[in-house]
Amino acid sequence: MRCMRGLIVAVSLACGATAWAKLPPPSPEAKAKAEEAAAKAKWADKVAAYQLCQTQDKVAAFYYAQAKEQGKATQPPVPTPPCVNPGPYVAAQSDAAAPAAAAQK
Repeated sequence: MRCMRGLIVAVSLACGATAWAKLPPPSPEAKAKAEEAAAKAKWADKVAAYQLCQTQDKVAAFYYAQAKEQGKATQPPVPTPPCVNPGPYVAAQSDAAAPAAAAQK
């Protein structure tokens, strides 16, 4: 029993030591790719919020129309900000590409 416990502790310490190993810093291309992925994910979140807003408005309109049709009394809707379309995704121009484009002019 003690051997098993000692073995588990030894393996845990060995795995923990490898987890603290330092990785090399990412290359500029990897940084740019990560920033692009983050920007695209942020845009996708905005699109999802816009679609959710539209769906909520559609459901609320259906509910009020159905309640009015059935003669039920309803509370006035809570005022909410309008749905804002984020538009199509446009990739941001990186800082490294900007000087190169300016040099070509």
